[in-house]
Amino acid sequence: MTSTLQRTPEEIRDRHAENLGRQVGAGIFNPRQLLTSFPDALRKFDPRYQLRNPVMFVVWAGSLLVTVFAVSDPSVFTVAVAVWLWFTVLFANLAEAVAEGRGKAQADSLRRTKKDAVARRLTEDGSEECVPGTDLRIGDLVVVEAGEVIPGDGDVVEGIATVDESAITGESAPVIRESGGDRSAVTGGTTVLSDRIVVQITTKPGETFVDRMIALVEGAERQKTPNEIALTILLSTLTIIFLLAVVALQPFAIYSGGEQSVVVLTALLVCLIPTTIGALLSAIGIAGMDRLVQRNVLATSGKAVEAAGDIDTLLLDKTGTITWGNRRATEFIAANGSDERRLVEAVRLSSLADGTPEGRSIVELCAEKYGLPAVPTEHEKTGEFVPFTAQTRMSGIDLGGRSIRKGAASGFQTSDEVRAIVDRISEDGGTPLVVAENDEVLGVIRLSDVVKPGMKERFAELRAMGIRTVMVTGDNPLTAKAIAAEAGVDDFLAEAKPEDKMALIRKEQEGGRLVAMTGDGTNDAPALAQADVGVAMNTGTSAAKEAGNMVDLDSDPTKLIEIVEIGKQLLITRGALTTFSVANDLAKYFAILPAMFAAIYPALDRLNIMHLATPQSAILSAVIFNALVIVALIPLALKGVRYRPSSASALLRRNLLIYGLGGVVTPFAGIWLIDLLVRLIPGIG
Repeated sequence: MTSTLQRTPEEIRDRHAENLGRQVGAGIFNPRQLLTSFPDALRKFDPRYQLRNPVMFVVWAGSLLVTVFAVSDPSVFTVAVAVWLWFTVLFANLAEAVAEGRGKAQADSLRRTKKDAVARRLTEDGSEECVPGTDLRIGDLVVVEAGEVIPGDGDVVEGIATVDESAITGESAPVIRESGGDRSAVTGGTTVLSDRIVVQITTKPGETFVDRMIALVEGAERQKTPNEIALTILLSTLTIIFLLAVVALQPFAIYSGGEQSVVVLTALLVCLIPTTIGALLSAIGIAGMDRLVQRNVLATSGKAVEAAGDIDTLLLDKTGTITWGNRRATEFIAANGSDERRLVEAVRLSSLADGTPEGRSIVELCAEKYGLPAVPTEHEKTGEFVPFTAQTRMSGIDLGGRSIRKGAASGFQTSDEVRAIVDRISEDGGTPLVVAENDEVLGVIRLSDVVKPGMKERFAELRAMGIRTVMVTGDNPLTAKAIAAEAGVDDFLAEAKPEDKMALIRKEQEGGRLVAMTGDGTNDAPALAQADVGVAMNTGTSAAKEAGNMVDLDSDPTKLIEIVEIGKQLLITRGALTTFSVANDLAKYFAILPAMFAAIYPALDRLNIMHLATPQSAILSAVIFNALVIVALIPLALKGVRYRPSSASALLRRNLLIYGLGGVVTPFAGIWLIDLLVRLIPGIG
């Protein structure tokens, strides 16, 4: 097996191109999807399924009724109306089937990543036993070495390794997973590329992260969101109103001597009710979650996607989210008249046996900048390493009568000069470590928690959307203030404990604001659960991923900007197509009503502004347009209306101008063009 680390740059590039092509292909509407989804669309003709959508159920019932008349008393007009009413139902089914089909294709792709692994489970006496991965239970400890597949979701409790997660994230570059941190979670089905780790299983068989992804992207149990439910109620109410209006129309027509056929009344009803948005409503919701999956974000509910579109406040965990998380040594500052070379040598000795990321970075800086060896000599190996403890808040080494320590400034007797250096580093957003030899302070190490590139620009985009950003960190206020200024966030919460994060979220929510939060640690889990939108990093702990209602598989905190845009896009798309659907009914009035009553009231012929040939051609043209417009709008429903950061009033004006005016003009042109063809049919024109 060729590991990710062994791939050539060309292979990695090709893999990225393949993943990109798969994602882009999933995001663009392909006409072939209509053909592949056709069988599913036919299955949706089941009346039990149609009952879920009141608007389309009325169309289904009307199609059945007209079909009965077409069979009992056939005519070209009646048969044509029946056929196109069934096409209207078919196209509505097709819109939803295409949206669901893309999710099923992604689910099939995920199923191919699942592997039935054999697990090396640790027994109570420390020995190993080989068992099928399906036999693992929560709490089991399994050993995974280089080249082996991780048999189930869990947390690394021992060791450190590189892991290939490309099957899940699509990212070819390996990731580091290690015990004791916020990057300890591993996903079943991924492959260990190097070293050895012990994983504690945290999920039951069949309930792994990949299993949940498959169930969610298939959308079989997708529940309607509150906004979607409200819009469904509105559309149902409009349908009932138009149904009563059409039923009441017949007595007036009979009184006037112009009784209308059931076929004509049914065609009028179908054209009056909001069939366009009724047919596309479910597809819009499914496509919103689908667009998240394309961007490697897993949402546990459509409600979370909608909530993302209305977010007012965004809380971001600093470590691993705004910053890289691993503090690195960037500078050694001598003090109290100490020689810089002596400081650097002491710093190196104190860190040779320090396996933390900070300790390793200190040794690396000594080697890169000062040319000191990165490995200890035989003499240095005889020293006694003093590990860091919470009580002493320092670590170091005892070697040949030398006692070298590094740690927090509070653990040393410091001069005014050293305190000034410590304060300056803290104000700049760094972490100071004081270094002393035999109780003589030699200087200070500057550790920098580096802000990820591009963060300031991304936060500026959020500000343009009207979203307030708050950085949450356990750092002291001086350090937090400096990093907040460098990153460009609007506010910060320093020295934050889990209960402080919860209190801040509740305070925002009590003010009527929707709150989103990103995080990756176990200490973030309560806040992720409380937030309206909780986005957990895939590199984070299992607790964080369970608490959130979204998981970012790329572990990119700036991805939340895209999540917000997708949420807003979903709401805007639904509003735009609703506006279009209601507006295009206007043209149908001008097509059908004059055709129905012009013979009785000649003055109504003035409303026939499209100069349609005959009453039959006018009614049939409106029914055909009503069906075809659904197919024409499927790509827009799946792709979504483009979102541009702007105010609500500007969005409303744009919506009314493009989709309101477009919804009025398009049907006039469409029905007129269809009528030119329909009038050529014998018995119609």
